[in-house]
Amino acid sequence: MLSPDQKGAVAELAITHHAARLGIGVLRPLTDGLRYDLVFDLGDRLLRVQCKWAARRGDVLVVPCRSCRRSAQGFSRRPYSAEEVDLLAAYSLELDRSYLISPCVFSGRPSIQLRLPPARNNQRRGINWAEDFDFAATIRTWGHSSVGRASAWHAEGHGFEPRWLHLTRYCANRRRHAVDGEDPAAVMHADFLDE
Repeated sequence: MLSPDQKGAVAELAITHHAARLGIGVLRPLTDGLRYDLVFDLGDRLLRVQCKWAARRGDVLVVPCRSCRRSAQGFSRRPYSAEEVDLLAAYSLELDRSYLISPCVFSGRPSIQLRLPPARNNQRRGINWAEDFDFAATIRTWGHSSVGRASAWHAEGHGFEPRWLHLTRYCANRRRHAVDGEDPAAVMHADFLDE
């Protein structure tokens, strides 16, 4: 059984490996205490990346979206925000796959669940599909031109990337529903499926 620190180290190394295989420059801070673990060099910009271990629980991967540290008052838990981190990268040892998650999905949340197979009740609304957050498909939308087409998406007729990756519209819809008092998690993907 790996300790939390060991899991973090494995996730960071695996994510670095997945990025390097795609030709992405990976930088590591020399000092501790930052809210991010790595920096991806995409040529024209740098992205701060927080690495997380994705634990499989049944048909979903659970990705923590906050830090947890010991303090004099006990455990200190603090969610990540878009001001601190540009991407959350999650690694599943069981699947040997990495995922990238945008701040408009994780910001302020304690965790998110990435669904692997379809739900038994055929629910489609409000589900974060793991394939939508695939590392190679997602990093391409952030401006890394050497990453090829997302073959799984293309083969299924979804185009070159999942619709949620058009972040301006996605984040705007998410904010609109939050303002109207609706649960953004329950409706955000449905907006794109319906269009």
